[in-house]
Amino acid sequence: ELEEIFEKIKKNLETIDKYIAKYSIKLPFEKIAKVDLAILRLGVYELLFEKTNPPKVVIDEAVELAKELGSDRSYAFVNAVLGRVYEELGKTSEKDRN
Repeated sequence: ELEEIFEKIKKNLETIDKYIAKYSIKLPFEKIAKVDLAILRLGVYELLFEKTNPPKVVIDEAVELAKELGSDRSYAFVNAVLGRVYEELGKTSEKDRN
């Protein structure tokens, strides 16, 4: 299943990376640490495409991964970026309902 998820992320990489670049306000996309980028890609993929877990669970799991695998401030960065993506998705779905 991990390989399947990896393939789906690769297939949607352009869209996923656009969201990361858009909301990585304090850090240019090219400067994001590889570990943080991998965590963000998985999180954004789950928020946009997978939708099997509640968004807050996806974000919490990504933050925990960042605490475990990233640098000292990775978790805050990952939380901020995924939080902004989640906010945008909420606004988008509100428009769809109106």
